[in-house]
Amino acid sequence: MPNLFEAVFNMLKISADATNEPKSPLHVFEVADCWKYLTMVEEFIRYEEIGLNTTSDDEVKEMLTDVVKLCESHVKRVSTFMKDEGIPLPDVTSSKPKSDPNGVPLGVKLTDDEITNGVAFKLVTCSQVCAAGQANAVRNDIGKMWIEFFLEWTVFGATLKTLMQKRGWLKVPPYYNPPGFPGK
Repeated sequence: MPNLFEAVFNMLKISADATNEPKSPLHVFEVADCWKYLTMVEEFIRYEEIGLNTTSDDEVKEMLTDVVKLCESHVKRVSTFMKDEGIPLPDVTSSKPKSDPNGVPLGVKLTDDEITNGVAFKLVTCSQVCAAGQANAVRNDIGKMWIEFFLEWTVFGATLKTLMQKRGWLKVPPYYNPPGFPGK
């Protein structure tokens, strides 16, 4: 069984050694993963802006503000990486203007439950893309970037899950009790 600490140490050692070796060109999967992730995170920010425009809950606003900062950090890092590598940036939708949550009609307005579950879904999707990007990475610099992003999503996810559990918004699938399970 692999040792977690040994794996992390080896990754850091390889990353430190990689600064002295010439970079190979990115392969098509590495480029596609960057392009897809940047597009997805930019669209994620638009959803968060919609959430900020429709909620009046202070805790939800704080969570949305935190995830916007996280997404903007990822956008900046991936965009810089892509520009440095000569990868064209995708076209994305423009920012949403700020609006008064009380001015949004109820038929259009997202509930706080819908907002947090939408963020949770998008968080899972971003984490999956980070994991796939890391698995596809041949170059250590891009592999390290994907691991950093994945870990940042994991930390944010723990905070989001706590808020959702506290408010009763966490969607839990039905429990499975196999035949012959005690108490059934």
